[in-house]
Formats: sequence, structure tokens, C-alpha cells
Amino acid sequence: MLDTLFSVSGALAMVGWAGLVLLPRNRVVVTVVARQIIPLLIAGIYAFLMATHLGSAPEGSGFGSLAEVSALFTVDGLLLAGWVHYLAFDLFVGSWEVEDAQSHGVPHLALIPCLAATFLAGPLGLALYLAVRTISGWLRGDEQPAAGTA
Repeated sequence: MLDTLFSVSGALAMVGWAGLVLLPRNRVVVTVVARQIIPLLIAGIYAFLMATHLGSAPEGSGFGSLAEVSALFTVDGLLLAGWVHYLAFDLFVGSWEVEDAQSHGVPHLALIPCLAATFLAGPLGLALYLAVRTISGWLRGDEQPAAGTA
């Protein structure tokens, strides 16, 4: 069953990411499907996994230290919960990046590598997007560096 939930969660996330890359101007895809529906479906899987596997956590596991978190992830259901947590939140961030890029005039082709990085390495993808947004603004002359830095 865990393998099935893994596959379903991954497939849902990929539908959302494909929509962000291929249909970035479709408001329903970006703000409803990728930002709300799919993350909520994945959140349901997360809630199920936590409810059914948290009681299986070994003695000494928890969130207070790296060793405790490592012990939590020895339970396959909790490891999967951690993975689907990332799938839901990274997709949510990706949908925000698409909408934000449009409002800041960032070309979609420049955004695609940021979306890939957000999917693969969440916080690094967000950092890359923010850098691309800033550079894009400078190139257009819309946004200037802070006073005294140029």
C-alpha cells in the first residue's frame, strides 16, 4: 500500500508541475489545481500516513534532534509522510513562483529552470527564482539595486 501511495502522490505532483510548465497562463491550473487541489489531495495522504504510522515510531524518535528525526524515518510510512510533505509544499511554492513571475514580468523560459530546481531542491529553487526575478527586473530597468550598492 505504501508503494501505491508513493506512486499516487508522485503522479499527482507531476500533473501539477506539468501544468505549471505547460499552462502557466491558465489561472485555474496555477491557482486552483497546482496551488490548492493537488496539495490538498497530497495533504490527505500525509494525514492518513501520520495517523496510521506515527504510533509505530520507535522509542527515542521525535523532532528534537537529528537523531530523533532519523529514528522517525526508520518507519517506512513516516518516511513516505516526509516525502509527500515535500511534494505538497514544493508544488505550492512552484505555483506561487509562476504567479509572481507573471506579475514581475519574468519570462517563462527563465522561470522553467527555477521550477525544476524547486521541484528537485525546494529552497534552492526558490532562491534561484528570487535571483532570476531580481536580475530580470534590473535588465528591464524596473528594479534597481538598493541605494549605495551600485
